[in-house]
Amino acid sequence: MNKIKTALTDMLGIDYPIIMAPMFLVSNAEMTIEATKAGITGAIPALNYRTDEAFREALNKIKKEAQGPFGINLIANKSNYRLEEQLQTCINLKVDFIITSLGSPERIINECHKVGIKVFCDVTDVKYAKKVESLGADAIIAVNSEAGGHAGPMKPTELIPLLKENCNIPVISAGGVGNGQQFKKMLDLGACGISMGSPFIATTEAGVSTDYKQAIVDYGAKDIVMTNKLSGTPCTVINTPYVQEIGTDQNWLERILNKNKTLKKYAKMLTFYKGMKSLEKAAFGATYKTLWCAGPSIEYVKEIRPVKAIVEGLIEEYHTVAEQSSVN
Repeated sequence: MNKIKTALTDMLGIDYPIIMAPMFLVSNAEMTIEATKAGITGAIPALNYRTDEAFREALNKIKKEAQGPFGINLIANKSNYRLEEQLQTCINLKVDFIITSLGSPERIINECHKVGIKVFCDVTDVKYAKKVESLGADAIIAVNSEAGGHAGPMKPTELIPLLKENCNIPVISAGGVGNGQQFKKMLDLGACGISMGSPFIATTEAGVSTDYKQAIVDYGAKDIVMTNKLSGTPCTVINTPYVQEIGTDQNWLERILNKNKTLKKYAKMLTFYKGMKSLEKAAFGATYKTLWCAGPSIEYVKEIRPVKAIVEGLIEEYHTVAEQSSVN
């Protein structure tokens, strides 16, 4: 299939401007390797590995078997007490790019640029986008309201043009893409590529439970709800019977603790810890207590397929839509 040339493909040397988004508990070495073989790239959250040894083992496996570049997602704020260790490992093993989330990416940008590693920063508004641009970010990832996980407040049709108008570095769109038509729409809006996650949960290479994968197939956009019970920050999940039972809002005690200046920090940490443990149990085991993270793009997932098949389908649809547009 014909390559799609943009600033992102030029930066990374890939065939198609698509990043398989870093997904907590989901992204793994096998998925990332297959992404590179399909002509795109992928990124993994460093937090998916509990020890530096396991992290290094995964990076070495990817470097050995990948047929293109890959990246790592780092949480930049103080809640990530392993940041220095994770950053040093990325530098030592020379990953191709870093995606930063939360907090200031200044130190990450400075250290990575010394060794030629590119840094893309998650943003949800113009103010933060201009800040990371001033710090030297190579690109911004526009996290919009249709993203899975921690979504932004603005629709892609609003956010992408706003960032293009106010920033001078490439804009990568995150959220709202489940087919080739939507992919083309994001590029037409001015994005140089997309970061796509949720559809890749339902892949043969994903290490999560079959129940989780099947949920991505069985549920749709209308089943995605926002909850603040997982991390203290609004997060999108599938509205399973369990989610309906526990509700999506924090209870009265959680709300009081989060308003108390002294206790707020510890309350958030406890909420985050409990939430991540719940996600982990649901992701890897059959359980009634299902808390499955996903975005509305699952609407277009009809079966569990290999990573390569998803990429090929997306590119084929993109070219079909592009050809129809040129005829019309």
